[in-house]
Amino acid sequence: MAHTPTISIWFFIGILLTIYGVLILGAGIHSYGSSANATWAMASLHLQIWWGLLLIALGLIYVISFRRKQSGN
Repeated sequence: MAHTPTISIWFFIGILLTIYGVLILGAGIHSYGSSANATWAMASLHLQIWWGLLLIALGLIYVISFRRKQSGN
């Protein structure tokens, strides 16, 4: 009986982090042009863009690190 490798839960967490990062980055890019008149704190830092990029990077690290390895028989 051949042993099939299992998929780690961290792989799926990486996928979720990547998806959330893309959504937040998209919202940040969308609001980039309209943030000139923004009144919230630190609007000039464009934190949505940085946070989205951070989540994408972390998510991709998890996806790459915990993907199922193909065994060469």
